[in-house]
Amino acid sequence: MAASGRPVTVHDLQTCKREGRRFAVVTAYDYTTARILDAAGIPVLLVGDSLGMLMLGYSSTLPVSMEEMLHHARAVARGAPARLLVGDMPFDAYHASDAEAVHNAAAFLKAGMNAVKVEGGGRVVGLVAHLVERGIPVMGHLGLTPQFVNSFGGMRVQGRSGDDRRRILDDALALQEAGAFSLVLEGVPRDLGAEVTAALRIPTVGIGAGPDCDAQVLVVHDLLGLTQDPMPKFVRAYGNLGAQAVDALAAFAADVADGSFPDDAHSYH
Repeated sequence: MAASGRPVTVHDLQTCKREGRRFAVVTAYDYTTARILDAAGIPVLLVGDSLGMLMLGYSSTLPVSMEEMLHHARAVARGAPARLLVGDMPFDAYHASDAEAVHNAAAFLKAGMNAVKVEGGGRVVGLVAHLVERGIPVMGHLGLTPQFVNSFGGMRVQGRSGDDRRRILDDALALQEAGAFSLVLEGVPRDLGAEVTAALRIPTVGIGAGPDCDAQVLVVHDLLGLTQDPMPKFVRAYGNLGAQAVDALAAFAADVADGSFPDDAHSYH
């Protein structure tokens, strides 16, 4: 996406939007995965609060703290410093006050992130403008926003009614005007994803929002087949690394048990 040796920037994403070039976004939570994504040429890495379930074993994203997010953000920044890195603001990091939100967002930039992501419309629109004015790039997130799961009554597709569609479109336009550089659309009907994408100057990043968005994001564990849980409809696994890892570890354990590892070739003399 960017010229050789130059870091990917928010302006590169907006250039992709203008030129009709789609791009990929993948979550990352650690140094090794970030290096792999960098080698694969993934331009945008999202340190998502989904690390709560995938790395820390929580039942949802809600318990994730700023301390935990920053720990993983620093690791990803060390692994892929030339990619556009986005830190996910956790649930309690931007609802108390704008001052606290600025402090927490700035902490992400100090940890090596290039931008932050916030969920929702409404009053978050004013916060986005507040952050952007202070030099903190912001990615919005509308539709199925996991931090609002209790309000939604579960992980349900959003934007199916006329009122919800209008609200999502209005919020998308408001976030754009507030200065958001891009917008995640999650769990909405395909035609709504297409409508919002066509209405915006900034790129949309779809996840369960159909193929008409400007970019697509997937959780790296889902994409590589590392999870045991049933996959949502919108996920395509591009590998089966989980099963391969189990086979490899079982083979190692068997070789240790029968004495065939380590052998002479794997010993010092």
